[in-house]
Amino acid sequence: MLKYEQTPIQEVLDHQTEKAGVHLLVKREDLNHPLVSGNKWWKLKYNLEEAVRKNSKVLLTYGGAFSNHIFATAAAASELGLKSIGIIRGEQKLPLNPVLAFALSRGMELHYVSRSAYRTKSETDNYLERFENFYWIPEGGSNLLAVKGVMEFAAAISIPYDYLCCPVGTGGTLSGFVEGAAADKKIIGFAVLKGAEFLDEEIHKLSKKSRNSSSWRIVHDYHFGGYAKSDLKLGRFMEEFTTAHVIPLDPIYTGKMMAGIYDLLSKGFFARGSTILAIHTGGLQTNRYINC
Repeated sequence: MLKYEQTPIQEVLDHQTEKAGVHLLVKREDLNHPLVSGNKWWKLKYNLEEAVRKNSKVLLTYGGAFSNHIFATAAAASELGLKSIGIIRGEQKLPLNPVLAFALSRGMELHYVSRSAYRTKSETDNYLERFENFYWIPEGGSNLLAVKGVMEFAAAISIPYDYLCCPVGTGGTLSGFVEGAAADKKIIGFAVLKGAEFLDEEIHKLSKKSRNSSSWRIVHDYHFGGYAKSDLKLGRFMEEFTTAHVIPLDPIYTGKMMAGIYDLLSKGFFARGSTILAIHTGGLQTNRYINC
């Protein structure tokens, strides 16, 4: 299966963390694999094992034109000698952006459906009848096998912490942390989608523990306009943070989470003396085409 590189935990020290009286740590999962990086490695781990166990020859999945999941699935399939099919939200636009160009270069077969049809799955479901011997992975890779992988990651974190923070797209990663973290930990997800209040229900579907637990929450104030959207404020924050701490951020996921953490630090949200563990979920290929 895919090789995993052990990743460091990097402490972030500056006047804002000192003023807030907290310890801020970043788990550098962006370094766990050169192409299938961050949370995508953990979400795909058991899905890939299941595909191989079933002797499936093709991975079929969904995603937007800027999807880290599409990028990672194409890379993983190529590395394992599998074919891949990506059903892409929206019309084809040429030249392809770097994510879709990369997916195509790794042999992914791309099919485009309208945004309205994608939302209702009225066209995407038809693809399930057109191909044979495929293994289906949902959008974002978020299913119970993805949760299993992230639970394993959560259980492997040995350092003490009080808060665990992660970006939230489809909910699989947050669900895994809710399931896998100790009961006394506070889990905070930062939604990167606008109007993503539906995510609480998605978490309940993927995590039984979440239904009767008050240890987790999703913050909806730091999406910066919605998925794959940004603004100058986020761009300036990312540039200053990366310059100061030598930790690259992406503008879709981890950049928004870190901006949210720093805003909450300024508001006294985190208890003084506490330790915050922020998960860097990778996706740095987005820096190649998002202009902040």
